Amino acid sequence: MEMASRVEIDEDSDNNKGSMWDLDQKLDQPMDEEAGRLRNMYREKKSSALLLLRLAFQSLGVVYGDLGTSPLYVFYNTFPGTIEDPEDVVGALSLIIYSLTLIPLLKYVFIVCKANDNGQGGTFALYSLLCRHAKIKTIPNQHRTDEELTTYSRSTFHEKSFAAKTKRWLESHVFRKNALLILVLVGTCMVIGDGILTPAISVLSAAGGIKVDRPHISNGVVVVVAVVILVGLFSMQHYGTDRVSWLFAPIVLLWFLVIGGIGIFNIWKYDSSVLKAFSPVYIYRYFKRGGKDGWTSLGGIMLSITGTEALFADLAHFPVSAVQLAFTVVVFPCLLLAYSGQAAYLMSHRDHVVDAFYHSIPDSIYWPVFVIATAAAIVASQATISATFSIIKQALALGCFPRVKVVHTSKKFLGQIYVPDINWILMVLCIAVTAGFKNKSQIGNAYGTAVVVVMLVTTLLMTLIMILVWRCHWIIVFLFTGLSLVVECTYFSAVLFKVDQGGWVPLVIAAAFLLIMYVWHYGQVKRYEFEMHSKVSMAWILGLGPSLGLVRVPGIGLVYTELPSGVPRIFSHFITNLPAIHSAVVFVCVKYLPVYTVPEEERFLVKRIGPKNYHMFRCVARYGYKDLHKKDDDFEKKLFDSLFLFVRLESMMEGCSDSEEYSLYGQLQNERSGEGILNNGIGNTISSGFDTTISSVDSIVPANANSTIVSSGQATETDELEFLNSCRDAGVVHILGNTVVRARREARFYKKIAIDFIYAFLRKICRENSVIFNVPHESLLNVGQIFYV
Repeated sequence: MEMASRVEIDEDSDNNKGSMWDLDQKLDQPMDEEAGRLRNMYREKKSSALLLLRLAFQSLGVVYGDLGTSPLYVFYNTFPGTIEDPEDVVGALSLIIYSLTLIPLLKYVFIVCKANDNGQGGTFALYSLLCRHAKIKTIPNQHRTDEELTTYSRSTFHEKSFAAKTKRWLESHVFRKNALLILVLVGTCMVIGDGILTPAISVLSAAGGIKVDRPHISNGVVVVVAVVILVGLFSMQHYGTDRVSWLFAPIVLLWFLVIGGIGIFNIWKYDSSVLKAFSPVYIYRYFKRGGKDGWTSLGGIMLSITGTEALFADLAHFPVSAVQLAFTVVVFPCLLLAYSGQAAYLMSHRDHVVDAFYHSIPDSIYWPVFVIATAAAIVASQATISATFSIIKQALALGCFPRVKVVHTSKKFLGQIYVPDINWILMVLCIAVTAGFKNKSQIGNAYGTAVVVVMLVTTLLMTLIMILVWRCHWIIVFLFTGLSLVVECTYFSAVLFKVDQGGWVPLVIAAAFLLIMYVWHYGQVKRYEFEMHSKVSMAWILGLGPSLGLVRVPGIGLVYTELPSGVPRIFSHFITNLPAIHSAVVFVCVKYLPVYTVPEEERFLVKRIGPKNYHMFRCVARYGYKDLHKKDDDFEKKLFDSLFLFVRLESMMEGCSDSEEYSLYGQLQNERSGEGILNNGIGNTISSGFDTTISSVDSIVPANANSTIVSSGQATETDELEFLNSCRDAGVVHILGNTVVRARREARFYKKIAIDFIYAFLRKICRENSVIFNVPHESLLNVGQIFYV
């Protein structure tokens, strides 16, 4: 009865929020409430106070590095010229205080972080949540049985509820689905922009400390030092952070304590009156006195909350309570003290606004603080680069990014990955930004543009999350969305004034990545639609007879297809052009679902196609957007283990009456063997050797036809297993479709440009399927064909 890692939670689980269920525990009734989030294996532990403190400490190094290094450059970007009036410093400090309170503290730490997808944060995590609650995925390759995964949880709606109406509104038009996808892609592209700009501004600002203590050093030397650090940082990415990540949290904690301590010292030494900035009255006075210049300075104030989106994107591996504790106890107080201390110093030294942070450091500890600042900037950059790799992997899994190599750098942590192609692109662009601008102000303007756009995207997605997932009352949704948009649109309007002063950089970078991602996704959707419409009818297959009208040669043919149901067109193309086919044929579909991960024992779905003497099967391998897709001997072994177990279980259920339904998945819980794992979560009812519940395309023989179909030539279970084993020993051949996608002659010109030039170019430079699947060349067979879309 036991099934490892299978967690199903009964309705009493509401009383156990925050607890972590033993992964071997099997309870009776699954719960479908997303708000409870109790079905998945990765529940937060109801931790002891000591464990919670340890996790909060560790989260500092991963989550808060970017936010913590903002004091290096905020005041300079707020006052790029000179400070006219000391009261302006108080007004700017007041804006920083309330920006930190409203956006990172209230919005992100206490609201947005709770919208994580089984612990995963970021734009695509929110999109995956929405895809589970509404049919908005643009590639419709999901099946109703995917919803039975232990990591697949969603809410159900009352037919007349506001959530149900919103769901129907989203699903009713393809345009709305595409608009939502474009919104997600825009947010993703801006996060990639963050991955370029964060290392540039953080490292350049940290390296600028050299010039403060040694004024004779030219700005060019500072830029060279920053570029050397950046080249070293990106060059070390392929080693991963597993060996040095234990240093990140102590470095960042030390950084926060140092800037907090310096802040207290400066407040005490220079001007404690800056603490009056906690009154919002000074914000009003600041805008009244500054006019348009005061308004545009919001672009600099905006930089005080950069890293907030990275906070959400890097949420994985830490419970929300630990992130909240770290922010409220360490990060928030230390940042307020740091900014207040700099403001107190600037009240007395208005001409030191350039590199205000370094100028405000006491001489006796200057160089130790410089070293800590540089180390903190590197940690912040590393966190952002890692978040960029992570979001590229998610985009890749959802069919929104060209196939690139993804390397897992840690055996312990699934989320630590390295994407070589993206790494070098980021490095080149980052160095170009650093060396090209040579100016923190222009890079800061660019950075602010990227950050505010990502925040706007998150707000719009959170609105849908609150309606569809949390099912909040519309008044609460309206208040959250309204307040967030007022604050963020205010910042956005200020950032628009600085588009010509560097703000254009993330817009150009995002536009380039958006074009690549959307055209790739468009091409993938059109390919899938074409394959769906041109798949082979089962009647035609059956009409060929058990030999398929060909010579059946020893061996197993693995035919890779994107279709989770039906026989793909490449198969008919293959058998009409070649005189032979393998004795056993398995159609392999690898598909990604909008879930964080698919447990190993639920990975494969196996079913039979046609009568037994055809020896044709389908295997669907399902992955989550964080899973590593390993097409190696281990994958092949698990596939065949699942196939053999399917044959055994199918034979066991043949004697059952036709009126009863039996799920292989349920049977597996009772008959699970150590040789292989099969999850037929599809609910495939195996009766008389046929699947009668999937589609008429796959099975056109009625369940009660057992007596007529089971002919004298049909093998027994043992014979079939021996037959499949002998086929496997004879050799496994991987059959892949080498497809060329072209636009129809009558297609519009923009479609021809997208398909014939951009998509064709991307397919040419991206990795081949055979490389992705790790197929040995000696057992690879490509089937060429052209699709016109």
